[in-house]
Amino acid sequence: MNFQRYKIRIVSLLLAILAGFTSCQKFLEQVPDDRITMEEVFRKKGPSEQFLANVYSYVPDEWEAIHAVPWVGTSDEADLTWSGNFNYGINVGNLSPTNTTPDFWAPYYRAIRAATYFMNHINANDEIRNLSGQQLIDQYIAEARFLRAFYYFCLMREYGPVILAGEEVIAPDAPASEMQLPRSPYDECVNYVVSELDKAAAGLPLTPQRNGQQNDAEWGRATKGMALAVKSRLLLYAASAQYNGNTEVSGFRNPDGTVLIAQTRDNEKWKRAADAAKEVIDLGIYSLYKDPSGDPVKSLEGVFFQSWNDEQIFARKSNGLAAWDVHCMPRQAGGWCGIGPTQESVDAYFMSDGKLPSESALYSEEGFTNVAGQRVFNMYLKREPRFYRDVTYNNSIWQGGSMSSPAPISFFVSGPNGRNGHATDFSKTGYLVRKNVGPTTNVGSGGNGQRQDRPAPLFRLAEIYLNYAEALNEYEPGNADILKYLNLIRERAGIPQYGAGTNALPVPADQAEMRKMIRAERRIELAYEGHRWFDIRRWKIAPQVMGTLHGMDISKDGDEFYKRVPTMTPHLFRSSYYWWPVSQYELDRNKNLIQNPGW
Repeated sequence: MNFQRYKIRIVSLLLAILAGFTSCQKFLEQVPDDRITMEEVFRKKGPSEQFLANVYSYVPDEWEAIHAVPWVGTSDEADLTWSGNFNYGINVGNLSPTNTTPDFWAPYYRAIRAATYFMNHINANDEIRNLSGQQLIDQYIAEARFLRAFYYFCLMREYGPVILAGEEVIAPDAPASEMQLPRSPYDECVNYVVSELDKAAAGLPLTPQRNGQQNDAEWGRATKGMALAVKSRLLLYAASAQYNGNTEVSGFRNPDGTVLIAQTRDNEKWKRAADAAKEVIDLGIYSLYKDPSGDPVKSLEGVFFQSWNDEQIFARKSNGLAAWDVHCMPRQAGGWCGIGPTQESVDAYFMSDGKLPSESALYSEEGFTNVAGQRVFNMYLKREPRFYRDVTYNNSIWQGGSMSSPAPISFFVSGPNGRNGHATDFSKTGYLVRKNVGPTTNVGSGGNGQRQDRPAPLFRLAEIYLNYAEALNEYEPGNADILKYLNLIRERAGIPQYGAGTNALPVPADQAEMRKMIRAERRIELAYEGHRWFDIRRWKIAPQVMGTLHGMDISKDGDEFYKRVPTMTPHLFRSSYYWWPVSQYELDRNKNLIQNPGW
């Protein structure tokens, strides 16, 4: 394929490359006599490194579920408290080409342009070469190449087939006709991005380095494992039903008739996805985090609170986790009761015997048990450790934020976190997310401004194990590695394994049953981390799991609270929601850019 025909225009040297980067204000705020030219930026070490840092700044803040990304509150995982956030508009059906909030198309293309510009100019930096040698320049090029490929992946997971920009930067005075570019078929996009990730991986270190030496100050910079992990997720998505033989979108074509989604299922795509996941595993430098105490809950918490542990492959150093903390905390702790798991999400957690609630004799929705002096609904008892790490339920114990000692959390309508106590800040489901909520953060109502700083994981080894198990089950059912890696996840979670260990469970009987259990494991292990929205779309199950979701009856006190009722906001899923709409502005200025199906 000739990628030369795919070009993106950089409108001006400063505004198009640097505008929008939060850390480049000093460039834009200088008085005229002190303003440096773009040519000077790439002659000097400091400005060039700052330029690359600005390219990094577009890495999405996936844990900022209120103001940055809508994945958690738009799926069937959780319901967000406030009608003013963009999740509400999406859930009630207000998303459209003229209302694409949040919009991802233009920001990611700005990042792609900046990465390309950096790659094309950094070799002119003799100051870096003289101080650190060509090796550092080559590493910086590999980092920019990785970031560019990652931003393409981010576009593709939302929009499907995209415009590939290629290696050229069009001159500011180029004719507008050169901007009339079509989308490339999805598989072509996948192949291009995979090739770029492979090239980046070849030039990136295994661990963060500076001048050839491991440097802990460089955590968050691109590594080989990061590039291979992105490739693993990309190829898993590409092998799935949304993109692999999706005949429901046979009319999704460019103006010239080019089909954009493969119409014939190719099982080899699953092999490619399995091989990509195994490539990450075989690096041999990552491992599931396990607390030295052996306590599974501490192990599961340590994944997030032990910074830069060996399970974290790709994490964002600067992040909005303080906002996540306060949005998930109860009002008792100075939080805002903002992100509530749905009853469907609660129902998905395994029991302590390793079985799903619908299949376990331990599960009961009748009666109550006294636990440490608290009357606890039996639905919440005898659950697996991940449930207790992930979910704050009625009369569970919490300590954090402004709470100096542990206390039960009540979501009764007249309780301290209930609907009657605040006009807007109450859980709409009778639950709150507890996963990765830093208890020492205290920046909510009346807080002292303290934050529990830590990296925000975007890719971790547990996902790669699940990617591998899923892809292998689709390509080679019965392969021993499927059970091996699924059981490694369950072992760390502290629940019985399939066919091995204490209280072993029967091995899933066939490919379909194994698929069911892999998906169930993925739903829980990766809960509230932004995966579910993409999983239900790529599996094409969104219409079955979305719509009317449920929680406890937050309008009641006492035993009447413990009753499944529909949430206040429906989570609509239209057929058009399989892909995000391209904004009408982009369509108006590029007549060869077609809209996604259904919009």
